[in-house]
Amino acid sequence: MILLTLLIITAYLLNLVLPWWSIAIPGLILGYQFNPKAGAAFGWGFLALFLLWGGQALYIHFANDGILSTRIAEMLGVGSPYLVILITGILGGLVSGLATLTGTLLKK
Repeated sequence: MILLTLLIITAYLLNLVLPWWSIAIPGLILGYQFNPKAGAAFGWGFLALFLLWGGQALYIHFANDGILSTRIAEMLGVGSPYLVILITGILGGLVSGLATLTGTLLKK
């Protein structure tokens, strides 16, 4: 649970000043530091950024009455703005999950 909280906080702070790929940095470092099992490392990393990016996308969706996510859904041909929010969370989760898994496997 500490790993999840630290991943969310550090990824959020890095996202404020660095590009999108900076979410991999805390996953890599914390995966190396905490050294959980491989499956747990991927799971915690995925869950942390799925919640962070999915939550941020959902907040933006409600803050602007769904205008942005609806336009992105139309542009991508997805159909639903909520599917765009889900895809956003999954992509962030995959990046962080794989980074956390990499950090864990580097230690081993």
